Amino acid sequence: MRSIGEMARDSGLGVSALRFYDRAGVLVPAWVDPVSGYRWYDPGQLEEARLLARLRRAGMPLADVRMVLVGWSTADTDLVRGLLQAHLRRLERGLADAHGEFSTLRALLDERENPMTSLGTATAELSVPATELAAALDAVRFAAGSDPDLPMLAGVLFDIEGAALSVAATDRYRMAVARTVSTGYDGPRVQAIVPLPLADAMRALLDGEEQVRLGLDGDRVSLAAGDRQTAGRCLDHDFPDYRRLVRLPEGRRAVVDTAALQEALKSGPVRRGELSKQDGEHCDVSVLRVADDGTVTLREDGDEDQGDVAVKRRFLLDALAAGDRDELILEFGAPTAPIAIRRPDDDRALSILMPVRLED
Repeated sequence: MRSIGEMARDSGLGVSALRFYDRAGVLVPAWVDPVSGYRWYDPGQLEEARLLARLRRAGMPLADVRMVLVGWSTADTDLVRGLLQAHLRRLERGLADAHGEFSTLRALLDERENPMTSLGTATAELSVPATELAAALDAVRFAAGSDPDLPMLAGVLFDIEGAALSVAATDRYRMAVARTVSTGYDGPRVQAIVPLPLADAMRALLDGEEQVRLGLDGDRVSLAAGDRQTAGRCLDHDFPDYRRLVRLPEGRRAVVDTAALQEALKSGPVRRGELSKQDGEHCDVSVLRVADDGTVTLREDGDEDQGDVAVKRRFLLDALAAGDRDELILEFGAPTAPIAIRRPDDDRALSILMPVRLED
């Protein structure tokens, strides 16, 4: 007999998926311990579990999965082939529909006008406290993207509007925004995406407490600190509207000891999950639960609750470090909503992390 853990390891189905298929009557264990409730499987069920894992990865509906397993067990190859072909046709129709919708969206995007001032004509000069700009860059740098298919995310957005300078970075799965004050500019709102190497060079100049000069002239951006200066070209792309992305519904708030939570994340239970089912990128995941008294705990496998939220562990560690406070506020919405990380004493910086789908 195989334990549920052995069956999960050898079949490609997670423990929770095996429990689900047991409850659904699709793959029922050969024996269940009446005392512990532990599931045991006959060795002959491994082939069926592997088939089930393949059908699951192919996205076949549960009703069809049942019939495929019936046909497989009775050697009814005509039934199995028919069900597989029908599902393949559904997938092809769905892909064709998706292509059509994306073509329409591309056409709509081509028609849209950019409401921001064109990078080719934008001009702005302003002064910013070096310490504040350094803190703002430190608060967002960790969230910048590196996907070559999304070059507009491979930089830090500088958003200048009146006396406010906001910086933002995102890689789709996390976002960080910080604000600082500036002087010397009162023109229309302008934006520039500063490539990461240039943003890092700017940060290296911010080692004093003086005012630094930030300049935007067409597609070039510069930063001068005393007699030192760095400059380069902006990325010729449009950045996502981060203001919409950070509008989160109210949820549960928990004040956490940053160092204690960091230690718990490093030494505590780890699950496996996917940032995106489409991308198929697997990662180490921490599952968080907020108690009624505001205590945040890490949950182990098999101890899930509907209110738990799963996040990529490294992303949360990065966000906690960027928060740069002994205590931070974690805001939880629904399990499918992002987690927000805020500073108790400063509402100008915010990080958000997208939840992660746990592997079955």
